[in-house]
Amino acid sequence: MVRFFDPKDEAELARVEAILKRGGIEYFVSREPEKGIGPLQIQVAEEDLPKAEELVRRNPR
Repeated sequence: MVRFFDPKDEAELARVEAILKRGGIEYFVSREPEKGIGPLQIQVAEEDLPKAEELVRRNPR
C-alpha cells in the first residue's frame, strides 16, 4: 500500500472514499498521525494509484 491522499477532515475523507468505492478501488484508511503526515491518510495498492488519482481528478469537490 502507498499513501494516496491526506484528507483535511471527515467530510473530505467520505467524499474520496465514495469515489474509490464507485471506482472499485480497494483502500485503507489510517487514522494515526505519523511524523509529517496528517492524522487521516488514505492508502491504495501501488498498481491502483494512477486510476485512483484519475478518479479523484475527474470528481472535484
